[in-house]
Amino acid sequence: MRMTFRWFGEGNDTVSLSQIKQIPGVEGIVWSLHDIPAGEEWPWAKIQEVQSQAAAYGLHLDVVESVNVHEDIKLGLPSRDRYIDNYIKTIEKLARVGVKVICYNFMPIFDWLRTDLFKQMEDGSNALFFEKSRIHGIDPFELVDSINKNSELTMPGWEPERLKHLTRLFEAYQGVTEEDLWEHLDYFLQKVVPVAERHGIQMAIHPDDPPWPVFGLPRIITSQHNLRRMLGLYDSPSNAITLCSGSFGANPDNDIVAMIYAFKDRIPFAHIRNVHVYDNGDFIETSHRTQDGTVDIAGIVKAYHDVGFVGYVRPDHGRHIWGEQCRPGYGLYDRALGIMHLWGLWDAYERVAQRAQAAKEAVV
Repeated sequence: MRMTFRWFGEGNDTVSLSQIKQIPGVEGIVWSLHDIPAGEEWPWAKIQEVQSQAAAYGLHLDVVESVNVHEDIKLGLPSRDRYIDNYIKTIEKLARVGVKVICYNFMPIFDWLRTDLFKQMEDGSNALFFEKSRIHGIDPFELVDSINKNSELTMPGWEPERLKHLTRLFEAYQGVTEEDLWEHLDYFLQKVVPVAERHGIQMAIHPDDPPWPVFGLPRIITSQHNLRRMLGLYDSPSNAITLCSGSFGANPDNDIVAMIYAFKDRIPFAHIRNVHVYDNGDFIETSHRTQDGTVDIAGIVKAYHDVGFVGYVRPDHGRHIWGEQCRPGYGLYDRALGIMHLWGLWDAYERVAQRAQAAKEAVV
C-alpha cells in the first residue's frame, strides 16, 4: 500500500506540501491542473512546474486525478475526436514525468453530488452530506450556486466554465440512455487505453458519486456488475479502476470487500473513506473509523492486505474539525487522522500475517 494525499496546487489549497510531507508514510501527491478546462491539452510548462514543486519535498507525481473527460466525448458527438486527441497528447506528456495512474470519471455534467457541504454533526464537526429527498425537488442551478458560493478555491467537478453552459448540457443529454453512455465510454477506451498501455499508465475510472442517476442523467459505474462490464470493454491492465469505498458505499447493496477480491489485479488506486447511510437513503461522510459509519473500513483494509495490494491509496474526503477553514472535504486534520487509522489497520494485519507465517515455519 503506497500512501498519497490529494493536493490542489500552489495558491489553490489550504494544505501545503510542507504539511503533507510531515504525515507519516505519505510518499506522493495526487494532483491535477485544475485551471485547464476539460478537453484542452495540458501545457508542458505547467506539468513541469508541479513536478518541481513536488520534487522539492521528495514527493512523487505518480497519480493524477483527474484529466477530465469533455462532455462531447460522453455525448458521443462528432467533435469528440478532437478532444480525445488532446487527451492522448496529455497522456503522453504525463508519462514523461513518471505518471503511472490517471483517475478519471464518466459522469454526465456533474461530478460528485452533495446537498450540504458543511452539515453539522453531533460532535461539533461538520461534513459533506447528501439528502436524497431534496435532490428530487431542487433546481440544479440552485445547487450549482450553493456549491460554488463564497469559494476562493476551485471545486473539482464543479468548474464554473463548464457549468455556465448547464442549460445547453441538459438539452444535449435529453434522450441519452445508459446504453448510449456505455457505447460512448467504449469508444473513448478504444482510443486512449492503447496509448496508456504503451506508456505504462493505467486509466483508472472512478465510480459515480453517488452511484445512481441524478436529475434524470444516466450513470453507469455504480456496482460490481457494471465494473465487470467496464473492464470487459477493453481487456488490458491499463483499463482499470479507482475503487472508492465512499462512492460505492453510499449504496449499502455494494459489497466493497468482495469487489477488492474480485478485481484485485485491476485496482491501481484506492480511495478509502467512510460514510454513514441512513434508512431513508441520506448519507453523511464520517471519520475513517469503521464504527462511525456503515462502510467496513477494517474489512476493506484487510482485503487489500490479503491480496498483497501494492497500489496507491489516499484517505479521500475528511470532516472539517478543530475549526479548520478549508475546501469542503479536503482539510488537513481529518485526512491526516484517516491516514494514521489506515496505517494502524495495515500494520496490525501485517503483524498478524508475520506471526502466522512464523508459527507455520515453526511447525515445519
